[in-house]
Amino acid sequence: MPGLPLVEPGDDLATLIAEQAAATGLQWQDGDVVVVTSKIVSKAEGRLERLSGVFPDEEARRIADQCGKDPREVALILRESARVSRVAPNVLIVERRDGVVCANAGMDHSNLGTDDDVRLLLPEDADRSAAHLREQLEALSGVQLAVIITDSHGRAFRLGTVGVALGAAGLPGLLDLRGERDLFGNVLIATEVALADEIAAASGLLMGQRDEALPVVVVRGLAWPPDAPHRPAAALVRPRDQDLYR
Repeated sequence: MPGLPLVEPGDDLATLIAEQAAATGLQWQDGDVVVVTSKIVSKAEGRLERLSGVFPDEEARRIADQCGKDPREVALILRESARVSRVAPNVLIVERRDGVVCANAGMDHSNLGTDDDVRLLLPEDADRSAAHLREQLEALSGVQLAVIITDSHGRAFRLGTVGVALGAAGLPGLLDLRGERDLFGNVLIATEVALADEIAAASGLLMGQRDEALPVVVVRGLAWPPDAPHRPAAALVRPRDQDLYR
């Protein structure tokens, strides 16, 4: 969806998307998946912070010494986090309060303009944001939609960033195929498909990472079992008792 204006705090994101869909001639269809970057969701929700207004405590300063980051940034990261996972030079990996493990709690300052004092935090509850955006877009479009909120994450065992789903509504974010049969009739024992993550990664090929200015992608033609329960992105977070590495 090209041409979406720069989003500012307090903007009605659903209305902006609906208006741009009309301007580009997009005719909504039942089953369309609206994939939205977390950045514009966070901006609309006012998740911008100024470093000049942050006063780091002793813990933030201690961790900042270990990783070489600005203590004010570390203080913001810790505020968003439940625990610190790893600290190394130029690296601070945390478990956010929503259970997502990522670098810097997802805090970002790219594509925010020229003011280096500003940092952007992830949506406080991306599943809630996705559900709210879906409700608004369905009311405006008159069709049944799904919404995914994405972010770019690194992986512990692979290089490079990839789009992942932070929030999801209106689709089975985690699609359970256990009990189904494969091509040769064998029963699937452990197969669960990270459907929302796969859609997020595919959309990221269009959204890009630089100056593409494509924060919204509409995915059309997907199908999933009609009886599959809708599950939010929170279902993708591995429970701690199943985590062999943390």
